[in-house]
Amino acid sequence: MMKDSSLQASQRTSRQFLKAAMVATLCAAAACLLLLPRTFAAPKPDAPNALRIYFVDVEGGQSTLFVTPAGQSLLIDTGWPVNAGRDADRIVAAAKDAGLTKIDYVLLTHYHTDHVGGVPQLAARIPIGGFIDHGVNREPDVAATEQGFEAYQGVLAKGGHTRLIVKPGDMLPLQGIQAEVVSADGAVLASPLPGAGADNTTACAASEIRPTDQTENRRSVGTIFTFGALRILDLGDLTWDVERQLMCPQNKLGMVDIFVVSHHGWYQSNSPALVDGIAPRVAIMDNGAKKGGSPPAWDTIEKSPRLVDLWQLHYSEEGAATHNVAEPFLANVQGPDTGYYLKLTAWADGSFDVLNPRTGQSKHYAAAK
Repeated sequence: MMKDSSLQASQRTSRQFLKAAMVATLCAAAACLLLLPRTFAAPKPDAPNALRIYFVDVEGGQSTLFVTPAGQSLLIDTGWPVNAGRDADRIVAAAKDAGLTKIDYVLLTHYHTDHVGGVPQLAARIPIGGFIDHGVNREPDVAATEQGFEAYQGVLAKGGHTRLIVKPGDMLPLQGIQAEVVSADGAVLASPLPGAGADNTTACAASEIRPTDQTENRRSVGTIFTFGALRILDLGDLTWDVERQLMCPQNKLGMVDIFVVSHHGWYQSNSPALVDGIAPRVAIMDNGAKKGGSPPAWDTIEKSPRLVDLWQLHYSEEGAATHNVAEPFLANVQGPDTGYYLKLTAWADGSFDVLNPRTGQSKHYAAAK
C-alpha cells in the first residue's frame, strides 16, 4: 500500500499499521491516541478556505459530495433507490455535517441504477438547485437503466431545477474551484489539458486493446477538479476503451493528486494506460463489500508509480486477504453494514487530509514537490 524508496521501508510501514490496529483493539481509546503511528492524528477543525469532499458509503454505488471554499456544493451521483432511502439519508447526513441546507448541483455521471437511482428520494429530503448530465439514456433497452432515467426525468418534470447537459471541455459552474469535463456521452477531450500531453506509450503498451463497451458506463461524465495546486480526477464508471482515447498515445490529462477510483475498482476500468499515466498520490475506492475491488484493478492501482496510499470504503470480499488495504485505510471493515464515509479536506497549496470517521483518525499529505 505504501510506496517508499525501498521494499524494506514499505514492509516496515505495513508492520506499523498492523501493530496500530492491534493496539487500538486492546487499549482504551484515550490511551491509544498516543500509540498510533505518527502518520495518523486526530482531525483538525475545518478551515474556511478549505475544499471538503465526502465519499459517502452507498454500498457499491457512487455518491461523492464536494463543498467548495465558497460554500457551493456539488454531489456526484446519488446511489441506489432501494433500502428505504438509505443512500439518500446518508447523503443528507453528510450534507448536514458540511453545514449545508441544500445541494447546489447534482452531477449524474450516467444512468445506471447505482448512480441515478437515488435521485427521487434525495430530492424529497433536501433542496437541489440543478442537475448536470450527459443527455439522453443510451441504454433504453435495459429495463433497470431506463427505469432510473425515467424516474430522474420525473423529478425534472416537476420543475424547480435547472438542467445542464455537458460535453468535454465544458466548465462546471462552481466558485472557488475549477471543474472541467473531460468525458461525456462517449466523447473525450480533443486535445490535452494545459500542462498535459506527455507521451504515454509505455503505459499504453501495458494495456490490452478491448472492444467498445456498449453500456451507459462508457457515457460517463468525467471531471478533473483543480483547486490551487491540487488536482482531483473522477471519471464515474468510464470504461477501459474510452480511457484509452484519453491517454493514448498522449496523456491528455496529466498527473493528478487524488484519483476517485473508476467503476468501484472493477476490472472493466482502471487500465494501466490511465492509472500509470495520471500517477495519483492517493486513490479512494468507492467499492462495496460485495461489489468492486477486483484484484487486477487493485494491483494496477497499488503498483502505480507515485502512489502513497489507497483508501477503500469497504473491505472487498472479492479482494479477500491479499487485495485489501490495511485496516486504518478502510472506512468499513468486514461485518454488518455501518455506513461510514471518508472525508477529505484540502488546501490550495496542494496539501490535504483524509479522515476515517470509523477510527476518528486522519492522515496528512503534504503538497507535492
